[in-house]
Amino acid sequence: MSLKAVFFDLDGTLLDSAPDFFVAMHQLMDEYQQPHVDEAAIRATVSDGGRALTTLGFGLQVGDDGFHERHQRLLDIYTEHMGKHCVLFPSIDTLLLQIKQAQLFWGVITNKPSRFTDPILENLNLSVHPNLVLCPDHVRKAKPDPEALLLACNKVACKPEEALYIGDHKRDIDCGISAGSPTIAVTFGYTKPDDDIASWNANHIAHNSDDIWSIIQQYQS
Repeated sequence: MSLKAVFFDLDGTLLDSAPDFFVAMHQLMDEYQQPHVDEAAIRATVSDGGRALTTLGFGLQVGDDGFHERHQRLLDIYTEHMGKHCVLFPSIDTLLLQIKQAQLFWGVITNKPSRFTDPILENLNLSVHPNLVLCPDHVRKAKPDPEALLLACNKVACKPEEALYIGDHKRDIDCGISAGSPTIAVTFGYTKPDDDIASWNANHIAHNSDDIWSIIQQYQS
């Protein structure tokens, strides 16, 4: 197989966005005069989105009285802070430069809405800008459905089997498998202590950026 593209999930794969959510959740709990949520618990829930964080903080479920109000307030606070505290995971910028030098396309496929994703990526001042960014508002079905990954492949004119997809959540790996793309599951993101990453059936498991680059090189040899 000749590799042509490398696509990444955003939160927990390229970007450690948990610090933005630490600030937002602490402010939210203060406003409702509730105790702060442990940051380790917030980190483990970030990939599941704002609704899951609202449930984590207040024990409420979607549809419960007060849930929508608290969820919306969390999103408002997050919007004020997004991109101010988040950072790329170690050596990701170097990895992206290596991908560019290898003349591969690269992009982001995320379940984070574009109103959050676009300004965050702009503020990161990446050395290498993505060839494409796809968010759930660009497709009919979000991950784990493969629609976004298949669309990404179409946009850069490659077959799914010529594109690696990298993520830190089972839905990322399910997306890649359904699309017919080889996958890399990363362990440095927002995996939970009870996650059995081996059971996700990713083609590869990476513990850091160097591991990812080594795997990419295997597909180029």
